[in-house]
Amino acid sequence: MSTDSPIEIVDLRKEYGSFTAVNGLNLSIKKNSFTGLLGPNGAGKSTTLKILTHLIKATSGEAYLNGVDVTKDPKAALTNVGTVIETPEFYPYLTPRETMRYVGELIGMNKESIKTETEEILEKVKMTDWGDKRLGTFSKGMRQRIALGQALMNDPNIIILDEPTSGLDPRGMAEIREVLKNLRNDSNDLTIVMSSHILTEVQDLCDRIAMINHGTLLMDDDISAFVTSHGVKSVIAKTTEIPTAELIDRIGQLDYVRSAERLGNDVQIFIGDSNEERNRLFNDLAQMNAGIYSLAETDKLEETYLDLIKESA
Repeated sequence: MSTDSPIEIVDLRKEYGSFTAVNGLNLSIKKNSFTGLLGPNGAGKSTTLKILTHLIKATSGEAYLNGVDVTKDPKAALTNVGTVIETPEFYPYLTPRETMRYVGELIGMNKESIKTETEEILEKVKMTDWGDKRLGTFSKGMRQRIALGQALMNDPNIIILDEPTSGLDPRGMAEIREVLKNLRNDSNDLTIVMSSHILTEVQDLCDRIAMINHGTLLMDDDISAFVTSHGVKSVIAKTTEIPTAELIDRIGQLDYVRSAERLGNDVQIFIGDSNEERNRLFNDLAQMNAGIYSLAETDKLEETYLDLIKESA
C-alpha cells in the first residue's frame, strides 16, 4: 500500500442478504487530508466506516489502515487510529478526566502520559472547565466533544468520524466544527475522514471530498480543484412575472453567457466563474428593465452532488 495513503479501500463489498450496502468500493485517502465522505442517507457511508473500524465484517474486499488490512489484522490496523462511530456512550458517574484515564489505561498508556494527554486534549476540545464534572450532567454536544477527545488519546495519526454533528443543536454543531477546524489547522501528521450528508459542513471543514451512493464511489477530488476545474457558475434570476421566451433569449445572446433557461418561475443563467462576468451580468440585467428583483449564485458543488446522485439512482 502507498505511504501517501494511510487509508485505502479496495473492492470493498458488504451484503445483507439480498441487499448490497457497499458495492465494490475503491477509495484512497491521502495523508494529512481532511476528507468528507459525502452521500445521502443509506448511501453506504456508515457501513464503510464500520468496516474500517472493525465493528462489522466485510463480505469481501480489503481495507487498509497504515498499510495493515483491518479485515485480516484489526488489532494491528487500529493501533494508531481514533474513532467516533454512532452515538458515544459513557459512564455517567465519571468525569472527563476520569474517563480519559480509563481510556488511557485500556490502551496501555503510562500514568504520566495519560495525565499530560488528558490536559492537552481537554483544552483542544474546549472542556477544561468541565474536566471534573459528571458526564451524566452534560449535553449531547458536550458528550460529543468528550468522545472526540477519547479518539485523540495516544496521539493517533488517523481519525475516523461518522457524522459527528448528527443530532446536535446549532450551537453543538458549531462547537464540534470549531474543534475539528482547529485539529485540521494545528496537526501536521493527522489524516481525518468524516462521513456526512450535509454539503455545507463538508465544504466548511474538508479539503477533499468523496461522493458515494448505493455503496459505489461517484467522485473523489480536492474540493478547491474541483470547484476551479468546473469554471462555470449558475445564477438564478427571480422576476416579478413568469419569464418570457424573449427575455430568456435576450439574456442568452449576451456574449459572455454560456446559456440561459427557464427554471420554474425563474431564469437560470450560466456564466464563467469570474467576478468580471458576474458584474457584467448584474449590470446588463439591470439595464433590461425585465422586472428582475433578485439574483443568487447557486453552489456548484451542490449542483454536481445532486446531478451525480440523480444519475446513480
